[in-house]
Order: sequence, then C-alpha cells, then structure tokens
Amino acid sequence: MEPLFLKPVFQEKIWGGNRLHTVFGFDLPNEKIGEDWAISAHPHGVSTVENGKFKGQRLDDLWKEHQELFGHSSEPVFPLLTKILDAEDDLSVQVHPDDAYGMAHEGELGKTECWYIIDAEPGSEIIYGHHAKTREELAEMIHEGRWDDLLKKVPVKKGDFFYVPSGTIHAINKGILILETQQSSDTTYRVYDYDRKDDQDNPRELHIQQSIDVTTIPGDTPILNVKEVRQGQSSIITYIESAFFNVYEWQVAGSLTVRAHAPYTLMTVTDGAGQLVIDGQEYPLTAGSSCIIPNGIDEWKVEGAMIVIASEPGKK
Repeated sequence: MEPLFLKPVFQEKIWGGNRLHTVFGFDLPNEKIGEDWAISAHPHGVSTVENGKFKGQRLDDLWKEHQELFGHSSEPVFPLLTKILDAEDDLSVQVHPDDAYGMAHEGELGKTECWYIIDAEPGSEIIYGHHAKTREELAEMIHEGRWDDLLKKVPVKKGDFFYVPSGTIHAINKGILILETQQSSDTTYRVYDYDRKDDQDNPRELHIQQSIDVTTIPGDTPILNVKEVRQGQSSIITYIESAFFNVYEWQVAGSLTVRAHAPYTLMTVTDGAGQLVIDGQEYPLTAGSSCIIPNGIDEWKVEGAMIVIASEPGKK
C-alpha cells in the first residue's frame, strides 16, 4: 500500500489573491484564487491521484470502486474536504446548515468545519459567532443591518485553531491564510457581503431566510479539549474529536511516528518540508503537499522540519 498524493483544484473567488503561489509555489491560473481544494471528492472540484497504481484516477471514483482503500465505509460519499484558503479580502458573513437541513433543502451534507491559521497579518480577526439571544432578535438585527451589534469579532494569529459547527455565523477576514477541514459540502448561506458586486456589477446573492433558519441560538463558542503528546522534539496535538472528523497538528522536528486511529488519514503540509516514510519507502513532502494514507497502513513516520494538519473521519 502507498499514499495517494492529490493534485490541487483551484477556485477563483472575489476575495482571493496569489499567496497560494507565493507561499506554496502553486502554478495559479490567475491572481484571484481564493481556495485550493487539496483533498476533495465533491462534484464542484474533484481531486485526482498524482502517483502510483491509481495515478490519474478521480477520488470520487476511487470511493465508489475501491472501498478497500477506505475500510469499506458505509458513507455514500467521501465525507471530508480539505482546503487552503487565501483571504486577500474579507469573505462574506455566512452560516452553514446541518445535515438534516442540507439534505432536505440542498440535497447534500451540511457543513461543520474547522480552521487552522497558517498565517495572519498583524491585527487580523475573524467573525465567530453572534450576540442575538432569540431567533426573533437575530432576524431583527439582520433586517436592520445592525452588524456591529450582532457579530462577534475575534483576533487571530498564526497557529490558532477554531472549531466551526454548522449553525455558526462566521467569516474569515482579510490577511488570513488557513487550512480548513470540513464536511464534503459546498452549501453556504450568505448573511451579509458588504454590498459587494459581482463581475457583472450585480449585488451578490444573499440567503437571509435560510440563514435565520439554520443559525444556532444562542451562539455559544465551542470549548475545545486540546491535547498534546510529545515524541522527543516532535509532537502530536489533538484539536478536535467529533462525529464529523478528528483533526491533529503534527509538529515535526526530526522524526515523528504516527499510528492509524481510523481506516484512512488525510494530511496536508502547511509549512516546512521533509518526507513521509511507509514500510521503508520514502515520499518527499513540501509545503502544500496533500495525500491520503489509505486503509491497511497502520504506522508511518514523518521526517524533517514541518507542520502537518491531519484529519480522519469521526465516529458517528
């Protein structure tokens, strides 16, 4: 068995920039690229394998035809999506539905996600939650445009981690580069978009009623139980263990041995370089490298000097 290295899928966004090139060396089609869909089987951007036996094959096809790679999962679709986002400008204020609402109204999963801050300019902040006490108050504040009263703003810095369950009003603001781990969904309800226009000079679509429907009231901040296990100079930090995903940071300074806790593991290098070692075989890693370690590989080493954000499916 060998890892499945994946080709990035780039998404142009009104708020995107070119840091996916300057930081990771990706060859971008233009300078308004907001997202690298690093590991994805979502129909809006499907990853293809770049190496080995399955080179050139799509991840969604592998999920359907080679379940031995994924531990014979009963999930109808590959459940996770990993992105790197470059917020050259503010993203819209938005909220995502849970699975029940998403399936009923959009025909796809809801969207719980989490963010690892790869880098942030001084003074950067995110919108993370709201102050409304009731749904009626939420609707009133939205319709009256009382954004300063409604929205919670939180300062961020490199290395921060945030869990963003479905129903959380949120926005990534300009100057932030993040690694996002999320459910495989592309459903976003825009609450507010700073009155921006699209390429045709039309106001961008908002989804006010859906946003009011799905927002969690009250907007409590999730409490994380972060754990760290050291191996010499290296360490494994566990940020979140949820029904949707478990997410880890591997801080590699020399060598780190990792044992599988799930049928398969997703990993993206966010900083530094080194190699992945499986059964004595070495695979080079650089910042921006993404792969899936499939079922059947129980242990591996990561060597070098780097930060890796890894995830695996949660236990529902």
